[in-house]
Amino acid sequence: MLEADPMVLRTLLARYAEARFAYALSVNARTAEALDEVADALCAATASATVEEAIAAADMVLESARNVGPVLVGSPRPELAAS
Repeated sequence: MLEADPMVLRTLLARYAEARFAYALSVNARTAEALDEVADALCAATASATVEEAIAAADMVLESARNVGPVLVGSPRPELAAS
């Protein structure tokens, strides 16, 4: 299975947090729709059925990315450098 890019997941998690906050401040159709849209995107990006599963999956991807360390643009990918 393909894994979502950590930067994409960070962005989606931030958007989800912002949408949750906006919805908590003002419950209306616009904020509910924004929350649903970002939740759906997060679920799709992580191939998860629920937003709770998606957040857990995103956390796992981000944790593994943290353990690998940064990959600089233009540098060989770590898994390819050993071959």
